[in-house]
Amino acid sequence: MPGEHPQTLTRSTVAVRSASAPAAPDAETLHEIHRQERASVTGAPVTAPLLPAERALLRSVEHAVLDERRLLTATELSALAALPDSAVMALASLAHQVRLTWCGPAVEVEGILSAKTGGCPEDCHFCSQSSRFDTTVKATPFLDTDEVLEAARQTAALGASEFCIVLAIRGPDERTLARILELVPLVHAETGLNVAVSAGILTKDQARRLAEGGVHRYNHNLETARSFFSEVVTTHSFQERVDTCQLVREEGMELCCGALLGMGESDEQRIELLSELQDLDPTEVPVNFLNPRPGTPLGDRAPVGAWEAVRWIALFRLALPGVILRYAGGREITLRDLQAIGMTAGINALIVGNYLTTLGRSSADDLQMLDDLRMPVAALTVAF
Repeated sequence: MPGEHPQTLTRSTVAVRSASAPAAPDAETLHEIHRQERASVTGAPVTAPLLPAERALLRSVEHAVLDERRLLTATELSALAALPDSAVMALASLAHQVRLTWCGPAVEVEGILSAKTGGCPEDCHFCSQSSRFDTTVKATPFLDTDEVLEAARQTAALGASEFCIVLAIRGPDERTLARILELVPLVHAETGLNVAVSAGILTKDQARRLAEGGVHRYNHNLETARSFFSEVVTTHSFQERVDTCQLVREEGMELCCGALLGMGESDEQRIELLSELQDLDPTEVPVNFLNPRPGTPLGDRAPVGAWEAVRWIALFRLALPGVILRYAGGREITLRDLQAIGMTAGINALIVGNYLTTLGRSSADDLQMLDDLRMPVAALTVAF
């Protein structure tokens, strides 16, 4: 119902199923069914009809999320991840219905600004802003106030409701924090935009001051699963990220906490990440796809395939039915002409314009896509 926060659906409710709920085959059973029943199937996999067991799994998930209104378990998510490519559009259709039921038809539009670019001391292997890698992105000072305000005005002119100030740092020192706290009320007063911040790892006092200073939403991505994190970052721990996310919620800011897919993680580790996100219960989850950056340790990885990207957008929506699920970095190179399909697979928010160090597609194209899909633009804050 309107006003109900997804926090009401906790792990304690996951085990509660009605007597009429159809049983879902687990991932191992589904794999065996595919092996036996598809052994002789040839041709394009996206054209194969769904098997009875696959339809039964989708009906079970629909009942769980739409009728019981509960979170899916890791076992159920694993079974969905095991579905063949031919089931992706059915999976996307179900995810779209979940999005409409839980969140409504509106799409939130956000602009982001790299206010302090490059020179970061951390070694996130996907990031060209790290000072540890030889990339074309070099350290630059904090932007002037006029530059930040002009970027915010341009964002507001697009019909956006959110503006995120992003800094390439481990965490804010006192001077940086004071600068952020100076900018946030100025941006809001000048443009009326909600102001989000992404400034790395926080202490409890810093989180409190940001909340009191008017920060609407704080971004701190988990990026990947706990079990894979050390393969991607070595200069800080997964738990440090979790601790900052928890502080954000404790101090009353909305939590924006997302993922970066395509770094070499397994399907099982993506499910693990979804379980971590269920526990953190963020307001917003940006879905990023690796756009390999020259000079970084992940610079030679191949981008995620378009069909795989649609599958995982749908899985993120089904696992996190009430969140603001935002299209973020890498969607242009990953989905290419299928970006509208992602919007009908569970996405209900967009970053428009450019990203931190890479170009996005034109804002006009994104807004035209929303108009074509009859998706109104509006601010979102709490899921239905």
